[in-house]
Amino acid sequence: MTMFSYSPSKVAVSACLAALVILCFRSNVVSAQKHTAFFIFGDSSVDPGNNNYIDTIPENRANVKPYGQNGFFKDPTGRFSDGRIIVDFIAEYAKLPLIPPFLEPSADYSHGVNFASGGAGILSTTNEGQAIDLRTQLNYFEEVEKWLAEKLGASEAEEDARLHHPEQYVGMVLGNLTIAIQELYEKGARNFGFLSLCPLGCLPVMRALNPKAGEGGCFEQANSLALAHNNALKTLLNNLHYLLKDFKYCNSDFYNWLQDRINNPSHYGLKEGVNACCGSRPYGGVYTCGGTKKVATYELCDNADDYVWWDSFHPTEKIHEQFAKALWDGPQASVGPHNLQDLFFDHEIKLTIGDVVDIITENEEIV
Repeated sequence: MTMFSYSPSKVAVSACLAALVILCFRSNVVSAQKHTAFFIFGDSSVDPGNNNYIDTIPENRANVKPYGQNGFFKDPTGRFSDGRIIVDFIAEYAKLPLIPPFLEPSADYSHGVNFASGGAGILSTTNEGQAIDLRTQLNYFEEVEKWLAEKLGASEAEEDARLHHPEQYVGMVLGNLTIAIQELYEKGARNFGFLSLCPLGCLPVMRALNPKAGEGGCFEQANSLALAHNNALKTLLNNLHYLLKDFKYCNSDFYNWLQDRINNPSHYGLKEGVNACCGSRPYGGVYTCGGTKKVATYELCDNADDYVWWDSFHPTEKIHEQFAKALWDGPQASVGPHNLQDLFFDHEIKLTIGDVVDIITENEEIV
């Protein structure tokens, strides 16, 4: 499959996918000392290597060089990055070890597990048979519950685990996401983190697909879909906050956060916001990085730290780190109503008058 066989809607589904989620749980270990376990559900943006263990297409794998080239890991791990990804940094901030992929042989799930899979979707029809969809990831979570019950004892484990029209498509995605949240809430999950959609139309792959590619612009149809999804997600989470008594969450404004870095890279210690470090022209948007796809040749930049985009779909480790920091201790107005530090360590929310005004204004805009 060549890059240009993708339709814009399929690319939009596959990239920065539909708020597949970071989940945080509080747990008690055998010593009765409280600690945090971190469970991750998602797509290639947070896949630590699960796709290394499934039968899939080369486009859904990142276990070859130059992936992981910056030296943090000895060899490519399956992360779609030049190094670490956002959940690695969040685990570090939470004083946890790296969270293992669920399918890694002999993985220890005591501190959590990562179920994410490159190419996965909230809808089971996304890359069907080539990725681990959300429903399967939820089924895997049930297996982890059983593992924890055997390792920690039943009481501790129970406490640990407490193509369509755009509007129609967003509705289906959010409907499936609601079901997933409610299922996990019923199992004891209380603290959730969500990655909203980035400006999909500004991905290098989408610029390459843009009918006005010669002008270098973003694909506005894809950006509109991302904004529609993000606005619907805000409304959904606000409603769940009232419906589910102990539901707490962090929701990011990834769209504007990343767009600012794309448009103004020099403000953030970067040099290039449009072109990918690894891929083929135009914009590095032809997905050839690693040389394992149908086109075996690709271009590679000298320094990935200068770039927003690592490959045609995914950001560099530097962007992952910057965004992890924003989610970890950013203000409630931008990642609220809680940041991840609040959720991991049960910090009280202390809103200023400015925060309240920002939240009220934001809700009025959604309505």
